[in-house]
Amino acid sequence: MKITRRLLGKVALGLVGATMLMQVPALAADKPAPFDKPGVKIALVRYLSTGDFFQAYLSGVEAQSKALGIDLRVLDSRQDAALQSDMVDQAIALGVQGIIIQHGLTESMKDAAQRAVDAGIKVVAFDVNVENPKIPQIEQSDKDLARLALEQAVKDNGERWNAGYVYVAGIAPLDRRNETWVDVKKKYAGIKEVAMFGTLDNPIANSVANQARSVLTAHSDINVMFAPYDEFAKGVKIAVDEAGLNKKIKIYSADISTSDIAAMREPDSAWAATAATNPAVVGQVSVRALAQLLAGEDPGHNVIVPPTLITQKELIDKDIKNMEDLSAKLPQFAHADVAMPAWMPNPNAK
Repeated sequence: MKITRRLLGKVALGLVGATMLMQVPALAADKPAPFDKPGVKIALVRYLSTGDFFQAYLSGVEAQSKALGIDLRVLDSRQDAALQSDMVDQAIALGVQGIIIQHGLTESMKDAAQRAVDAGIKVVAFDVNVENPKIPQIEQSDKDLARLALEQAVKDNGERWNAGYVYVAGIAPLDRRNETWVDVKKKYAGIKEVAMFGTLDNPIANSVANQARSVLTAHSDINVMFAPYDEFAKGVKIAVDEAGLNKKIKIYSADISTSDIAAMREPDSAWAATAATNPAVVGQVSVRALAQLLAGEDPGHNVIVPPTLITQKELIDKDIKNMEDLSAKLPQFAHADVAMPAWMPNPNAK
């Protein structure tokens, strides 16, 4: 790879912004190489980092990395596609053995991921399709996330309703969730999409709220909002509450966090249900799949973490107030037995 002044500058910037976790616990003798010795170095190259989901995802990456004795570098492009691509080159220059690519755009990350593979680095991708058979795709089973939420919407509202839909094309998980939405509209002729809107401009929730205010003004017939990302749902809820429509409109989403739980538990909250995986568990699975590659094992091309439906009623009935309660009272949410060979340490083990 040609090392240019521009690239060296970006490496320096990346190092300034990188999170470096140097904890190296003692490793069990029965772990395979290279984890039989300390010093394995990996990078997490992020496109999206705003919101509770991504903070929890990072905590999972950090926890599993610590359990394996990994030296983790975190490079955050803050939704700059060109910078994220460059950050893959930064990671290569830093001499990492593995890279997790977290979200991003196919057109900007496909070639970058291939450069890492060509450099002999193991790569996994979470929620970005890099179109590479050598790179496992970590997924939340996005079609199931959308399916669970929409099945609950049909259960609650019947087979005829007018929907506002929040969507941004080009983001792999949103595109997969959109496929399910398209199928549901075909299945139920009485479900009408009367408005589609969405943005990933930061802060995402506030930006979506601005759009939702206009949508609600223009479409007074909306009675369901499908917002299949929790930052989208937060924005829609802001607008619905301001308009005094919280008893008329129900919101269905994907993903979950402690602040989401609080919003869903509010009296007369419009936020009726969400489908989610534990983002911290998804972060752990991302590291485990990469660790399997580094150990010469095959985690499979599609590494899927199964989701859980979480309703407002369930949160209230089971007195679930935060993510800790959710994991304790819904055990299927606390751990996914995915990419978990016998030698892999479980950071959730007591």
